[in-house]
Amino acid sequence: MDAKIETKNLNLYYGDYHSLKGVNIAIPPRSITAIIGPSGCGKSTLLRCFNRMNELIPGVIIEGEILLDGENIHQQGTDLIRLRRRVGMVFQRPNPFPLSIADNITYGLRVHGTPPGQKHSDIVENSLRATLLWEEVKDKLHSPALALSPEQQQRLCISRVLAIEPEILLMDEPCSALDPIATDHIEDLMRDLSESYTIIIVTHNMQQASRVSSWSAFMLMGELIEFGPTVRIFNNPRDKRTEAYISGRYG
Repeated sequence: MDAKIETKNLNLYYGDYHSLKGVNIAIPPRSITAIIGPSGCGKSTLLRCFNRMNELIPGVIIEGEILLDGENIHQQGTDLIRLRRRVGMVFQRPNPFPLSIADNITYGLRVHGTPPGQKHSDIVENSLRATLLWEEVKDKLHSPALALSPEQQQRLCISRVLAIEPEILLMDEPCSALDPIATDHIEDLMRDLSESYTIIIVTHNMQQASRVSSWSAFMLMGELIEFGPTVRIFNNPRDKRTEAYISGRYG
């Protein structure tokens, strides 16, 4: 299996605390991979490793390799701005900027630059169409983004990431602040986007992981216990700890 991004013996320490322990995982391209496990098992820490966001935390020590298309993202001379353009992040709660809808979309272009031959107006429209938000907001692009519903705000945040043309979308509990109907919309969107993007989602919701992902990784106490096709992980796990978590016996 070809990997879009993979880790090799990845260890991460917060000071003396060993948060990730020898994690080896290879994420396939153009698919949805769910990282599951109980609170505090290292799911979000692993997710943030993929665009080096953990390094913003004082005292973090990282060992091992993370390869994006075969290149180590920790090698000397890595351009962090370019890396975070290639590996975009959608957070747990919608976090639109206190700007207009259009300015939210173009904000990243001011940081990363506008792709050659493209206009801001075209990028705004295409990014909003990708999240099925265009028809809902096309007549109020200069209205405050904070006036949108929470579900619309989350789709706007995804549009904002798509505007900079990433290759990977990291999603940290993207539906935890949404109601069931809004969650359905975001899950449908993830399925559509996975045809073009590699999506890695952290979720506590076992039903969500089974619905949207093709691959699942089960983590426990900083270790990757099991990784494989979601159907197998949920129906025929190879490790008793995975089975115990999936069946709700702990976590």
